[in-house]
Amino acid sequence: MNYWLVKSEPAAYAWAALVKDGRTAWTGVRNFQARNNLRAMKSGDLVCFYHSVTEKQVVGVARVAREFYADATATEGDWSCVDLVPVRALVRPVGLEDIKADAVLREMPLVKQSRLSVTPLTPVQFRHLLEVSGTKIPA
Repeated sequence: MNYWLVKSEPAAYAWAALVKDGRTAWTGVRNFQARNNLRAMKSGDLVCFYHSVTEKQVVGVARVAREFYADATATEGDWSCVDLVPVRALVRPVGLEDIKADAVLREMPLVKQSRLSVTPLTPVQFRHLLEVSGTKIPA
């Protein structure tokens, strides 16, 4: 299993919207590195959901329900999307300042490549993020 982080502005598509919808196509990614990360996602991979811009915090965990396919919102180019389903909200959201202050989490691409909207996480980073948030994910 692989682990990922996706970013969304809460005003555009918030965690609560994913929970309400039950499933979404993660469309609109227009960066080649982020697109390649989407293409590397496998069904069942776990994904941290990060509210960017206004909140700057990880708020939930989703699961990849469908591997990459053509992004229907793209009018030109070779862009992809995946389908995500919610798993659970974090007990305590983990803010960017907490991430930067943590010896394990500060190595996340979120800190080092802050403009990238889809990034990988190591298993250690993913597990540690859940520990910091007080969240357990059922198997």
